[in-house]
Amino acid sequence: MLPDLASYEAAEEGPPWRWFLDDEGDLRRLYGAVDADGALSPGWVALDPSLRILGWAPLDHGPRMLANFAALGPPDLHAGVPLNAPVLIVPRVFEQDFCRRLIAYYEQVGGAPSGVMRERDGRTIGVLDDFKRRRDAPIADEALTDEIRARLKYRLVPEMEKAFGWRATRIERYIVARYAADEGGYFRPHTDNNTPGTAHRKFACSINLNAEEFEGGDLRFPEFGTRTYRPPTGGAVVFSCALLHEATPVTRGVRFAYLPFFYDDDGARLREANAHTFEDPAERTYTASERV
Repeated sequence: MLPDLASYEAAEEGPPWRWFLDDEGDLRRLYGAVDADGALSPGWVALDPSLRILGWAPLDHGPRMLANFAALGPPDLHAGVPLNAPVLIVPRVFEQDFCRRLIAYYEQVGGAPSGVMRERDGRTIGVLDDFKRRRDAPIADEALTDEIRARLKYRLVPEMEKAFGWRATRIERYIVARYAADEGGYFRPHTDNNTPGTAHRKFACSINLNAEEFEGGDLRFPEFGTRTYRPPTGGAVVFSCALLHEATPVTRGVRFAYLPFFYDDDGARLREANAHTFEDPAERTYTASERV
């Protein structure tokens, strides 16, 4: 008998797990669920929200194992204490007036639907699908990008070096992004460095331009629970591009944000080596890079 899920159903949370039938054995091989001879072992492999092995049990011990894990409570508490995502929040990177200028720039030039980067047959391509609902306006005004870069160089990059022990020397992308409630603005869970054309990226950054004017639209890191993160207006949240993250749906109003990536000189060499993987040369213009 499976454990009683009434308490979770009453809270409209659903069961505290998901399971996958592994007929071909791919998942078991990935997690080393094999016997001494290397043959696949039938059984249960339980993973925590960070996809680390939490436990293993023979096939007929599944109900007992599930009952033990159900006793741990909601997935947010699987560690016994609340977990915080390894992110850095830095206030006052942009002044309030500068935030308004960036929003005004977006409203002047307008935005276009923003796609996602996919790898297909070794090529890095931009794709429009339902994985993201956002509109972006690339910033073509060089005087404005100079102002952005100066603020990042003196107000953000040193804080990143203190927190992460790593010095950013390059910045990629000057855009103002718009997530709107009337379009259901969101970005589903993803990482930012999983194609050849994006493998050089080290840290992502989200600077809210109007944090008081919308609801929803926060950052969430599913491997670290359901807590959300929202920097104040003009403030940045910085995190590794390898972290799974999402932008939750905007439920009221419009969220404006500036969204750069950071990397270093080693990353610049990798970026150049992979430049040929961009199917559309315009993608390289959109993700223009400069020293910071």
